[in-house]
Amino acid sequence: MTSPDGSDSFNIPSHPGADAEGTGELFAPVPDLPASNLFPGGLDVTFRWRTMTGEQSTRVWGELAAWVQWFVGTYQLTTSVVPDCWWRHRPITAELYALQRAELASYTADDPGYGPLGFHERLSYAIERLRIHTRTAGCVGL
Repeated sequence: MTSPDGSDSFNIPSHPGADAEGTGELFAPVPDLPASNLFPGGLDVTFRWRTMTGEQSTRVWGELAAWVQWFVGTYQLTTSVVPDCWWRHRPITAELYALQRAELASYTADDPGYGPLGFHERLSYAIERLRIHTRTAGCVGL
């Protein structure tokens, strides 16, 4: 599998104010989404990978790459959970996309506060699945 543009590399966008330790990356704002693509209540559309248009795919890959960078840094995940080449592996990408969408859905304006807790309760299961996918893909780094 190659990157969305067909190359063998995938550059994750960097926040311009990030410091050498990377703490600026952890708290970098996620790009605002166009209001026209939001459901009532503010939740963005979740796409099926197999039916996305080229325009949707470009947007989704960019948002996912930024989110994965935040996710790995925030939860201090190693490459045995999310390898550097995560974007090359469909099962890992699908799991990360599902996590991204779940995390986003857990912070909707109409949530009474249980969404973030639910996300974190399920997170350990998702991390274990990511670890299995990474091991199966043969991309485990030390």
